[in-house]
Amino acid sequence: MRPRAPPNRPLARLVLLGSVAWLTAGGCTARSAIGPRASNENAAAWTDLMSPDLASWRGLPADPPVREKMSRDDLAIAQFAADGRMREHWRVVQEAGERVLAFDGRGDNLCTRADFEDFELELEWRIGPKGDSGIYIRGTPQVQIWDDPVGSGGLYNNQKHASKPVSRADRPPGEWNTFRIRMVGDRVWVWLNGVLVTDGVVLENYWNRAEPVAASGAIELQNHGNPLWFRRARVRRL
Repeated sequence: MRPRAPPNRPLARLVLLGSVAWLTAGGCTARSAIGPRASNENAAAWTDLMSPDLASWRGLPADPPVREKMSRDDLAIAQFAADGRMREHWRVVQEAGERVLAFDGRGDNLCTRADFEDFELELEWRIGPKGDSGIYIRGTPQVQIWDDPVGSGGLYNNQKHASKPVSRADRPPGEWNTFRIRMVGDRVWVWLNGVLVTDGVVLENYWNRAEPVAASGAIELQNHGNPLWFRRARVRRL
């Protein structure tokens, strides 16, 4: 291994002064806005969730408390039926040369086949007037999506911690919106169309309020009885 060259002290001084100026100008604030960084973040590979055959997804057989009580055989039967319902109502279509995951407004939530602990999810979503949906994370509701004056991106089912976004950044119904969702531990950051609307808020355990949120679980696209569209969905582990 070659020894490191001695630092160029005038240059090092300039770099140090520049760093101080950056911090004074609010650099720390800008960094905190993107949430904590896991040690392996830069090496984490993105997984594309937009395969044409729905290979990354499965149907929802039951909510977590019900699944926990099912035998392995009963769960397998329920999963087979859920996958059949999924393919009836969720499909990948082409729109303007891109793959779009379209839901017809009937059926159940769509779940990733894989479970995730700490992760970052990026996707675009579109709803119609009065549309309502959400993103379950670790199998828990939810990062809210809806056509409502409150705005999307809040942790809707929270009771003790913040449930509403800090600002409304939604585009009008019928237009595409971009989510970046980051979860580390039990805290969640959500950027909607580039605006940080949920900043490190604890996600509560909807299924058991006395317990913390699950350490691992699927990502789900929520059915709320209206058509939905998603595209450019990808996820990486942190």
